[in-house]
Amino acid sequence: MNTLSKKIVEQLPAENLSVPPVTVFDLPERVLQFGTGVLLRGLPDHFIDQANKQGIFNGRVLVVKSTTTGGTDAFARQDGLYTILEKGVVNGEVQEHTYINASISRVVSAAEQWPEILAAAANPDLQLIISNTTEVGIVWDEADVTAVVPVSFPGRVLAFLEERYRVSNGSTEAGMVIVPTELIVDNGTRLREIVLALAVKKQLSSAFIDWLTQANEFCNSLVDCIVPGKLAAAGQAKAEEQLHYRDELMIMSEPYRFWAIETSRQRTREILSFNTCNEGVVLAADINKFRELKLRLLNATHTLCCGLAHLSGFATVKAAMQDPLFESFISTLVFKEIVPLVIGETISGEEAVAFGKQVLDRFRNPHIEHPWLNITAQYTSKMQMRVVPLVKKHFAVSTEVPVCMATGFACFLLFMRSDQKEKNQFYGNCLGKTYPIQDDKADLMHQQWQSGDLRMVAQNSLQNTDIFGQDLSAYPAFTEAVLKIVELLVAEGPEKTVSSILAKKALT
Repeated sequence: MNTLSKKIVEQLPAENLSVPPVTVFDLPERVLQFGTGVLLRGLPDHFIDQANKQGIFNGRVLVVKSTTTGGTDAFARQDGLYTILEKGVVNGEVQEHTYINASISRVVSAAEQWPEILAAAANPDLQLIISNTTEVGIVWDEADVTAVVPVSFPGRVLAFLEERYRVSNGSTEAGMVIVPTELIVDNGTRLREIVLALAVKKQLSSAFIDWLTQANEFCNSLVDCIVPGKLAAAGQAKAEEQLHYRDELMIMSEPYRFWAIETSRQRTREILSFNTCNEGVVLAADINKFRELKLRLLNATHTLCCGLAHLSGFATVKAAMQDPLFESFISTLVFKEIVPLVIGETISGEEAVAFGKQVLDRFRNPHIEHPWLNITAQYTSKMQMRVVPLVKKHFAVSTEVPVCMATGFACFLLFMRSDQKEKNQFYGNCLGKTYPIQDDKADLMHQQWQSGDLRMVAQNSLQNTDIFGQDLSAYPAFTEAVLKIVELLVAEGPEKTVSSILAKKALT
């Protein structure tokens, strides 16, 4: 069996497989990408590849391997080509698509081929920098002040821009658009601050700093796509047998892809031309509304349901969504309780409902194994950041108790009940199985449960500002609802409790 490469692309059947035209391989490098991870390959690189296939963006990606682990050999062997198996649910229907992605021209190592990366600064076609170096990638590193070869990602961006300024004689047209995709709020602003501070610390010229701040745009961005990455051995073998080629770089992705990029500059919009043929790419002067949609309808829903799902014995999101009762609960939570709170000046009812439907489609994806236990990591801080603002907003406009949210709080309390402790690790027990509680507040919650009195534990926890960031006993009806649901869950179990809640009998 042949390995995927330029040589065999023309021989592959186009039926049920999106194959790149050979003309793609002659396109110039227009993007400098820091990172080889599956999120970059499954989201921005997919958008670029799709645009290239339609003759729109017409540029390829020079990838910088930022870490020292692993090599670049597989990319070289496969001429940068890789397969994306797209599997998921769209508008309630299971869909599958397979693409050969030809967006990557080459992959170079930051540690071993830095001069080659700097040489790319002389390429006038190269106008865009994208990255995903993880959340710890956008950090200050004092070593970059004196290092000949930069150590950190911000240090590498600055060094590249220094070279770009030099070879272009400070031309405004040589300015870059920089779009980090790291999962931190205001990622572009944060990167810009570090790069600028490093330039000042290195005592670079005022002319360069003016060019840095005026000719280049650092854009905040928000990405959303589940890319599980490399397939399991059996799935890989099956896919290769069906495709009739080997692919070391094959990945799987869900169909949903979203990339919001914050910009109001016309030049930036022209450089990011791949947005014109991809509905999942949104350019906007303010991307906060997209962050709010994701934070409340996706993340808060996950957080409010993870405890209930775990207590119910569902290992994965997929398994829970296959249960009619749980699916009914989560649908009620999303559309009856959260959607009305998300609608506002910038988010319409239509947008909120559409996003909610996409969330449920994504949860139903039969091809993604997303463990609920992983979602419970740092449960307390997630409740505080994602959910408590919803409770506060709800009671600002209503006196009625949001019972699904109250259930989420009750399940949080029960999940955080630790029966044993080993050194600094706390463990809970559910359905006869021990599970780790991965939470910075695990010790505090362990102390809360020492009384053993359900109502006392619930009452004390809800009013503890170290747990939820504010005193939730300020909402007496909500507090009482949580207390009753905790008692119901212990006495009758999750299934009967949820049935009663959906039948509106639980609190009567």
